[in-house]
Amino acid sequence: MQAVHIATASGSVRTPPSTVTGIPNGKLGMWVFLASEVMFFTGLIGAYVVLWLGHPNWPGSEGHLSAAIGTVNTLALICSSTTLVMALAASEGGATSALRAWLLATIGLGSLFLVIKGFEYAAKFSHHILPSTNIFWSCYFALTGFHALHVLGGIVFNLIVLGWTFRPTVWHARRHRLELAGLYWHFVDIVWIFLFPLLYLF
Repeated sequence: MQAVHIATASGSVRTPPSTVTGIPNGKLGMWVFLASEVMFFTGLIGAYVVLWLGHPNWPGSEGHLSAAIGTVNTLALICSSTTLVMALAASEGGATSALRAWLLATIGLGSLFLVIKGFEYAAKFSHHILPSTNIFWSCYFALTGFHALHVLGGIVFNLIVLGWTFRPTVWHARRHRLELAGLYWHFVDIVWIFLFPLLYLF
C-alpha cells in the first residue's frame, strides 16, 4: 500500500496510503483505536452503573459535585469541538493563519477544561476526599482521571499538528492528520457528554 501522487494545475498532491477498502490507513487505524477506547470507557461506565444500582444511598452524604462546574467544563469541550471543525474548514480552504488560530482556540479550551478539573480535584483533596473515601469517589476519580488523560493526549496531538503548519513541506505531506486529530477530539468530547450527567446530575 503506497501513497498516490495526483497531478494538479499547482503540482503534485500526495494522498495518504489507503487500504483495499479505499479508506486511508491512518483513518482506519484511528477508527480501530477509537473502537478499543469505546470498549474501555463502556466497561468503566458499565461498572459505575452497576455499582450505582446496587447502592440505594448512592453516592452517599459525601458524594457532592458542583453541577455548575461540570456545566462550564462541558461547554468548554463542546466549544472546542466547534473550533476544531473550523480549523478543518480553514485547512481545506488553504487559510493557514485561520487554521492556526482555531487550533490554538481548541488547545486553549482543552487546557481550560484540565485547569478547572485540577481546581476541582484540589478542592476535594483539601476536604480529605480521596479515591479511597468510598466507592463513589473511587469511580469518580477513575472515570474523570482517565478522561482527563485522554484530553491531555488530544491537546498534545493538536500541538503537534499545529507545529507542522509552520513547516510547509511537512504540512503538505501530513495535513490529512488534522482530520485524525479531529476524530480523536470529538470522541473525547462525546465521552464527557456521557460522564457529565452520570456524575454531576443524577
